[in-house]
Parts: sequence; structure tokens; C-alpha cells
Amino acid sequence: MVLLAVCGKPNVGKSTMMAAATGTAPQIANYPFTTIDPNKGVCFANAPCPHVRLKVVCTPNNARCEAGTRRVPANIVDVAGIVPGAHEGKGMGNRFLSDVAAADALLIVVDASGGTDDCGNIVAFGSHDATADVKLFLDELDDWFFEVVGRNARKFKGTHTVLEDFFQSLAGIGIPHAEAKDAYARLGLGSEPSKLTDADVRRLSKLLRERTKPFLIAANKCDSGYAQGNIESLRNAYPETQVIPVFADYELALQRAKTSGIVEYDGKKITLTAKGAQNERAVEAIKKIGTAVAAYGSTGVQEAIDRAVFGLARQVVVFPVEDETHYSNHFGKVLPDAILLKQGSTPVDLAGAIHADLASHFLYAVDCEKKTRIGKDHRLATGEVIKVVATK
Repeated sequence: MVLLAVCGKPNVGKSTMMAAATGTAPQIANYPFTTIDPNKGVCFANAPCPHVRLKVVCTPNNARCEAGTRRVPANIVDVAGIVPGAHEGKGMGNRFLSDVAAADALLIVVDASGGTDDCGNIVAFGSHDATADVKLFLDELDDWFFEVVGRNARKFKGTHTVLEDFFQSLAGIGIPHAEAKDAYARLGLGSEPSKLTDADVRRLSKLLRERTKPFLIAANKCDSGYAQGNIESLRNAYPETQVIPVFADYELALQRAKTSGIVEYDGKKITLTAKGAQNERAVEAIKKIGTAVAAYGSTGVQEAIDRAVFGLARQVVVFPVEDETHYSNHFGKVLPDAILLKQGSTPVDLAGAIHADLASHFLYAVDCEKKTRIGKDHRLATGEVIKVVATK
């Protein structure tokens, strides 16, 4: 399953973002290093459910359906804050950079209020440049990649398999063999990794980081008067990167208010219930939240997840079934499962995601909506309902 990492410097709201994304309650506090061990959980990306266009009633198994939107599970980890010198072991050290290495996409949370310094200490609102939060994180990640790639490169020399062995060694920091091989060839580096200069290693490690750790910027604490200026600065400083305004604490408050029956909330529209309208404190709080969020259209938390899963991590959602006529499994559940796969995945990859034996005995697949047979090289697309046929 795809893995997202919520990361950045300390005390910017990462744990609050994690709680809002997963509906859980990791430790949250207004001081650095609240997260001592990474919090792991499951978030949910939104995708259209095929039951709407197929005109059937779905009975979801692994991903609930809400008003035609399938909530597809993805793994997410809340990584403790990165401080200057983290790649050298400062702060919480390299163990958290290692957690980042396992991720398919990064959500770099920054303090859009400008109210925390490089180490996450509270300072006057607007006194800290939010673009520095991103630079700090990327610099530390680049330095860590440089050290690991360089250390591995020095080990490999003098054998006919030296390059392949080097590429394979980088799997430990989440770099697929094919990505390592392609990046190495693209830079035109020599045939023996141990002879690479520091400049060569720096070029290679940065390219590998850019290609394997795509990121977006979650500009949190957008209820501050300094937020809009910092958001514009972030977009100017990182023009190729998505910058999403986020109200993580408001999203968490709305979810809890929904659970308590105080509001009706679908991710965008906020409506006080009769119970909520009788509570003066709730009325004032929801009014404040609604006014702030209306300026941006949402709290940004779900948007960040969706863009990370489908944009950065390049996932598609496929719906496997066993009965192509009724779109059901052998228990009669209709469109029971929604599975995330990398863009470019084939029916064989889908079979492997269901069960390894199914992939090894794959014959062909069926596009259940079109009622046509598709081969093992078909590239799957989001929303397809697929039956896999295998030998017994």
C-alpha cells in the first residue's frame, strides 16, 4: 500500500494534521518533539465510486462509500520534526530521516503564521520566513541522501557486477533499482561508483531524492493574518510545487464536532445541527471556523491527501470483482474492494495485489463494464472494475 509521510520541522502542526487525516489522536502539544516515535496510521483518499455510473448499490469491504465517493485507504506516518543538523544526528537524528526514506510521497507541513523558528520554538507571529521551513527540510534530506549514496558508492569497485550491486544497495533508502540505474545513466557517470567525486555524488543523490521523494507543501495555521503573505512567498519560492493552505486544527475540531452530533460536515459544507444550535460556545466556534475556511474552500487536509496519493505517488484506484455481471465477489458483495496501484500497473499487478498465487497463474482479465477481455499488458485506469481469470 502507498505510504505518505507527514514531515517538516517541529511544532508546525504535523501531529494535528495526522490526527485530522486518520481520525486518531496522536500526542499533540505546543512544544518541539511531541512525536518521539513516528505515529503510523491509515488515511483515506477520495475517488468516485463506480456504483454511481453502473447504477448498482455497492457493499464496500475495505473502503467505505460516502455519497458516491469511495474512501480508499492509504498508509501514513507522522515523522518527528527535522532541525538543522538532523542528518548529523541532532534533534531526533537520522532515524526519522530513515522513516522519510520509506515514503512514496511527502507532505511537508510548514507554519504559515511564521510563528516558530527553525527548531520549532515559539516566536512572534510573522517573524519567521515560512519558505525557510521547506529549505531546511530539503537541505537536511539532501545531505542525508548524499551521505548514504556516497558511503555506498565507496564500497563498490572492481567487479563486473559493480554497478548493479551499487544500484541494489540503494533500496535501503527507498530507491528502486530502475530509478537508480536510470538516474546514473542520465548523469553520464563512470563505470565504477567508488571513483565518483563528491560533486558527482551530490548530483546523483539530489536527482534520486527529487525523483523518489516527490512532495507538496501543506501551509498550516492559515487562520493567522500572516498566512496569505507566506503562502504567496512559498508559491514564488517553489513554483513547481503544490502549496495547499491547511487548517489542520479546524479539520480535527470539525470531525470531533460531527462525531458529537454538533455539526453535519462532508469535508466542505459545515451545518450546525439542532443540538449544536443550542450550544452557544459551539455556535461561536463553528462560526469562526466557517468564516476562516470559506476563504479557501476547505480545510485543505483532504485535498493534500488526494493530491499526494493521486498526483505525487501516481496511484490509480481499481475495483476487483469475481462476477463480471453483478460486479460482486463470491460472497455477493458488490464492488467490495478498492485497491491503489501505481500508474502503469497491469492486470497482473492487480492479481499480485490480491494474492501472489493469482498472479503466478494469471490467464487474462475482464473489463466488467465493457464486458471485454483484456490482456496482461493493459494499463489500468482509475475506476475500472476488473475480473482476474487464472488457472486453477
